[in-house]
Amino acid sequence: MKIEDLFEEWKKDSEIDKTELGDEALKIPKLHHKYYSLLSKERASLKKLELDMKHLKLDKYEFYTMGHTEETKKKDWKLPPRGIILKQDLNIYMEADHDIVDMSLRIGILQEKIEFLVSILDSLKTRGYLLKTALDFQKFIMGA
Repeated sequence: MKIEDLFEEWKKDSEIDKTELGDEALKIPKLHHKYYSLLSKERASLKKLELDMKHLKLDKYEFYTMGHTEETKKKDWKLPPRGIILKQDLNIYMEADHDIVDMSLRIGILQEKIEFLVSILDSLKTRGYLLKTALDFQKFIMGA
Protein backbone atom coordinates (compact mmCIF):
# COMPACT_ATOMS: atom_id res chain seq x y z
CA MET A 1 0.00 0.00 0.00
CA LYS A 2 1.34 3.41 -0.96
CA ILE A 3 1.60 6.10 1.68
CA GLU A 4 -0.87 8.24 -0.26
CA ASP A 5 -3.43 5.42 -0.07
CA LEU A 6 -2.80 5.18 3.64
CA PHE A 7 -3.48 8.91 4.07
CA GLU A 8 -6.76 8.59 2.16
CA GLU A 9 -7.82 5.54 4.15
CA TRP A 10 -7.13 7.27 7.47
CA LYS A 11 -8.92 10.40 6.26
CA LYS A 12 -12.10 8.31 5.86
CA ASP A 13 -11.62 6.27 9.04
CA SER A 14 -10.78 9.24 11.25
CA GLU A 15 -14.12 10.97 10.66
CA ILE A 16 -16.48 10.77 13.62
CA ASP A 17 -20.25 10.77 13.19
CA LYS A 18 -21.41 13.11 15.97
CA THR A 19 -24.92 11.67 15.88
CA GLU A 20 -23.77 8.09 16.51
CA LEU A 21 -21.07 8.35 19.19
CA GLY A 22 -21.89 4.89 20.56
CA ASP A 23 -21.33 3.29 17.17
CA GLU A 24 -18.12 5.25 16.77
CA ALA A 25 -16.88 3.86 20.09
CA LEU A 26 -17.61 0.34 18.90
CA LYS A 27 -15.53 0.92 15.74
CA ILE A 28 -12.34 1.60 17.72
CA PRO A 29 -11.27 -2.06 18.14
CA LYS A 30 -11.86 -2.77 14.42
CA LEU A 31 -9.86 0.28 13.41
CA HIS A 32 -7.10 -0.68 15.83
CA HIS A 33 -6.96 -4.17 14.33
CA LYS A 34 -6.91 -2.80 10.79
CA TYR A 35 -4.06 -0.36 11.37
CA TYR A 36 -2.07 -2.67 13.63
CA SER A 37 -2.22 -5.34 10.93
CA LEU A 38 -0.90 -2.83 8.40
CA LEU A 39 1.82 -1.78 10.84
CA SER A 40 2.93 -5.38 11.35
CA LYS A 41 3.14 -5.98 7.60
CA GLU A 42 5.13 -2.80 7.05
CA ARG A 43 7.53 -3.62 9.90
CA ALA A 44 8.13 -7.06 8.38
CA SER A 45 8.75 -5.46 4.98
CA LEU A 46 11.19 -3.03 6.57
CA LYS A 47 13.14 -5.84 8.26
CA LYS A 48 13.42 -7.71 4.97
CA LEU A 49 14.50 -4.58 3.13
CA GLU A 50 17.12 -3.81 5.78
CA LEU A 51 18.52 -7.33 5.40
CA ASP A 52 18.50 -6.97 1.63
CA MET A 53 20.40 -3.70 2.06
CA LYS A 54 23.09 -5.43 4.12
CA HIS A 55 23.51 -8.08 1.41
CA LEU A 56 23.57 -5.42 -1.31
CA LYS A 57 26.23 -3.42 0.53
CA LEU A 58 28.38 -6.54 0.93
CA ASP A 59 27.96 -7.41 -2.75
CA LYS A 60 28.81 -3.85 -3.77
CA TYR A 61 31.81 -3.79 -1.43
CA GLU A 62 33.17 -6.96 -3.00
CA PHE A 63 32.37 -5.67 -6.47
CA TYR A 64 34.12 -2.33 -5.97
CA THR A 65 37.17 -3.83 -4.23
CA MET A 66 37.61 -7.07 -6.19
CA GLY A 67 35.96 -6.44 -9.55
CA HIS A 68 33.54 -8.48 -11.60
CA THR A 69 32.42 -11.98 -10.67
CA GLU A 70 30.02 -14.28 -12.51
CA GLU A 71 27.12 -12.93 -10.40
CA THR A 72 27.91 -9.28 -11.04
CA LYS A 73 28.23 -9.90 -14.77
CA LYS A 74 24.63 -11.20 -14.69
CA LYS A 75 23.54 -8.07 -12.78
CA ASP A 76 25.26 -5.85 -15.35
CA TRP A 77 26.98 -3.68 -12.74
CA LYS A 78 29.52 -1.29 -14.18
CA LEU A 79 32.81 -0.46 -12.53
CA PRO A 80 33.93 3.17 -12.58
CA PRO A 81 36.21 4.11 -15.51
CA ARG A 82 39.34 3.55 -13.43
CA GLY A 83 38.35 -0.01 -12.51
CA ILE A 84 38.63 -1.44 -9.00
CA ILE A 85 38.28 1.16 -6.23
CA LEU A 86 40.83 1.79 -3.49
CA LYS A 87 39.51 1.15 0.02
CA GLN A 88 40.03 4.78 1.04
CA ASP A 89 37.73 5.90 -1.82
CA LEU A 90 35.16 3.15 -1.30
CA ASN A 91 32.74 5.12 0.90
CA ILE A 92 32.26 7.78 -1.76
CA TYR A 93 31.30 5.17 -4.36
CA MET A 94 29.14 3.16 -1.98
CA GLU A 95 27.14 6.23 -0.87
CA ALA A 96 26.55 7.33 -4.48
CA ASP A 97 25.80 3.87 -5.88
CA HIS A 98 22.40 3.92 -7.62
CA ASP A 99 21.27 0.55 -6.26
CA ILE A 100 22.15 1.51 -2.68
CA VAL A 101 20.53 4.94 -3.04
CA ASP A 102 17.34 3.38 -4.44
CA MET A 103 17.13 0.87 -1.62
CA SER A 104 17.81 3.62 0.95
CA LEU A 105 14.89 5.59 -0.46
CA ARG A 106 12.63 2.54 -0.25
CA ILE A 107 13.67 2.05 3.38
CA GLY A 108 12.99 5.72 4.11
CA ILE A 109 9.49 5.50 2.62
CA LEU A 110 8.74 2.40 4.68
CA GLN A 111 9.96 4.14 7.82
CA GLU A 112 7.63 7.06 7.09
CA LYS A 113 4.70 4.69 6.65
CA ILE A 114 5.54 2.99 9.93
CA GLU A 115 5.74 6.32 11.77
CA PHE A 116 2.37 7.33 10.31
CA LEU A 117 0.76 4.02 11.34
CA VAL A 118 2.16 4.40 14.86
CA SER A 119 0.66 7.89 15.06
CA ILE A 120 -2.71 6.51 13.89
CA LEU A 121 -2.62 3.88 16.62
CA ASP A 122 -1.75 6.55 19.19
CA SER A 123 -4.71 8.57 17.96
CA LEU A 124 -6.98 5.54 18.31
CA LYS A 125 -5.85 5.12 21.92
CA THR A 126 -7.28 8.53 22.79
CA ARG A 127 -10.36 8.24 20.61
CA GLY A 128 -12.42 6.67 23.40
CA TYR A 129 -11.72 9.65 25.66
CA LEU A 130 -12.68 12.06 22.88
CA LEU A 131 -15.95 10.24 22.31
CA LYS A 132 -16.72 10.22 26.03
CA THR A 133 -16.03 13.94 26.24
CA ALA A 134 -18.29 14.60 23.25
CA LEU A 135 -21.04 12.46 24.78
CA ASP A 136 -20.73 14.26 28.13
CA PHE A 137 -20.94 17.60 26.34
CA GLN A 138 -24.13 16.51 24.54
CA LYS A 139 -25.62 15.49 27.90
CA PHE A 140 -24.66 18.85 29.34
CA ILE A 141 -26.31 20.75 26.49
CA MET A 142 -29.50 18.69 26.85
CA GLY A 143 -29.60 19.49 30.55
CA ALA A 144 -28.95 16.01 31.88
